[in-house]
Amino acid sequence: QAQLVESGGGLVQPGGSLRLSCVASGSAFSVYAMGWYRQAPGKQRELVATIHSGGRTNYADSVKGRFTISRDNAKNTMSLQMNSLKPEDTAVYYCNRVEREFQLSWGQGTQVIVSS
Repeated sequence: QAQLVESGGGLVQPGGSLRLSCVASGSAFSVYAMGWYRQAPGKQRELVATIHSGGRTNYADSVKGRFTISRDNAKNTMSLQMNSLKPEDTAVYYCNRVEREFQLSWGQGTQVIVSS
């Protein structure tokens, strides 16, 4: 079973930036579409960004133009560059495979708090 570890979260002011990282063991990346998810308190987990093995990306409307997802298949790593952060971006962020039949156990995530 591959493992996912998220890092890079923290406290940032509105309008600020943060870069999250996801590191996977085994063959978690490479041939799978990967995504960043977030879950705010009392809310459902939502997919905010997807990157396919070939590099094609997709974003939720709420983050489009502000977030950028990237991956390094050789290193089994993935990043989420978050700019122009808003209070509504506050959540715990997770990474995982996007295709549900291939998803791994969820990691602990990394907390992002956007507040002044």
